[in-house]
Amino acid sequence: MNKCECKMQVYDASRRVWTRKGEEQEEARKDFFESFKTLEGELGEKPYFGGETFGFVDISLITFYSWFYVYEIFGKFSMEEECPKIIEWAKKCLQKESVAKSLPDQKKVYESVLEWYGLE
Repeated sequence: MNKCECKMQVYDASRRVWTRKGEEQEEARKDFFESFKTLEGELGEKPYFGGETFGFVDISLITFYSWFYVYEIFGKFSMEEECPKIIEWAKKCLQKESVAKSLPDQKKVYESVLEWYGLE
C-alpha cells in the first residue's frame, strides 16, 4: 500500500472508529491500526517520513493528530500504547511552531464532534 492509499485507509477507518459500534467498530479499529502500523513501518527510525526533513507526508498526516483523542474515547484504546512511534513522531512535529500553532486542540475537536453529531 502506498502512502496515499494508506492515508485514505486511515481516514476511512478513523471515521468508522467513532461512528460505529460493536463488530463494525472492531473491524474499523483493526483497519485503523493496520494503517498506522504500516505508517510506523515507513517511518522506521527516522524522525520524519522524509528522513531528517519535515516534509509533505508529515504535513499531510499530522492533521490526524488533532483527532486522536476522539478516536481514543470512542474507540476505547490508547494511541500511545498501540502506535508509540506515531505518537513520538507527532510530538516531534509539534515541536515545530508552525505545526503547533496550526493544529486544533484535541479536546476542542472532541467537544465539536459531540456538538456536531449530538453524541455523548
